[in-house]
Amino acid sequence: MPDRILKPPAVAPGGRIAVVSLASSARADRITRGMDFLRSLGYDVVATEHAFGKYPPYFSASVEDRLADLHTAFADPAVAAIICTRGGYGSNYLLDGLDLDLIRSHPKPLFAYSDMTAIQTWLLDQTRLVAFHGPMAAADFALDKAGIHLESLRAAIGGGLVRVGAGEGLRVLRPGTARGTLYGGCLSLLTASLATRYAPSTEGKLLFLEDVGAKPYQIDRMLRQMIVAGKFEGARGFIFGEMMECGSRGADPDLLQQVILRLLEPFNVPIALGLRSGHVSGGNVTLPFGTEAELLLEGDQPLLHFLDRAVTVPRNAR
Repeated sequence: MPDRILKPPAVAPGGRIAVVSLASSARADRITRGMDFLRSLGYDVVATEHAFGKYPPYFSASVEDRLADLHTAFADPAVAAIICTRGGYGSNYLLDGLDLDLIRSHPKPLFAYSDMTAIQTWLLDQTRLVAFHGPMAAADFALDKAGIHLESLRAAIGGGLVRVGAGEGLRVLRPGTARGTLYGGCLSLLTASLATRYAPSTEGKLLFLEDVGAKPYQIDRMLRQMIVAGKFEGARGFIFGEMMECGSRGADPDLLQQVILRLLEPFNVPIALGLRSGHVSGGNVTLPFGTEAELLLEGDQPLLHFLDRAVTVPRNAR
């Protein structure tokens, strides 16, 4: 496994974006709306062969066809970036068949979250390709401007430095300052991969963890599982997402915060909550995993800012 991070080329204005479905099938009208909004931002958007597909019992296509779509998009020199339609379930079937050499030789931004955490962390760990945890076509882009955080998207793929704070939901649970490689994704997918060869390399990282519809005791169980598996060893800090619908009816509204602070008490590092990336109510923030970032949780202006670009930028374009 190479040590140096693999940065894809920046996506130029008007660049081509390929839309892929790597897990569950997505509603055609939502894919179309998402593609139309991407076009309104100035991109040339194309759908891969099975992006609109349906395959029993709930997938977009067979494993072979989903892999073919992804590999074709990576290999196509005209494609500058790849965006998934949605998550759902099924990307774990693709892990054995991923052509790591092809992807390593044709690095491109791959936008996804949710079920695609399995693919993103595996590619990051094996090829060192920056993972773009951010909006998807049939989920967030289908909501037009309300669905995405445009500033972080443009910074991530254009060669800028992403900066997010209270305006993007970030708030302090435990104050402090941390610096490290940002890494993470959907907590339930990270825990599901434990004890397999696809288990994530979370150790020693600045961790972003998010989920949706998980009750506090389930978050407790997943965090505990990560801890006993040694996956939080050397953690630099923890940033939790919006955690939509992760409360319990009739329980203390701060129960989730209490769970997080109790489980992570042994880790003397800063902890934040609420950053809108992944499963969110709107304004989905793009986070480039694999790049260096600093978390500042002092005072009333929490900040997560990236110290390195996520893409390579031609010298004459800087």
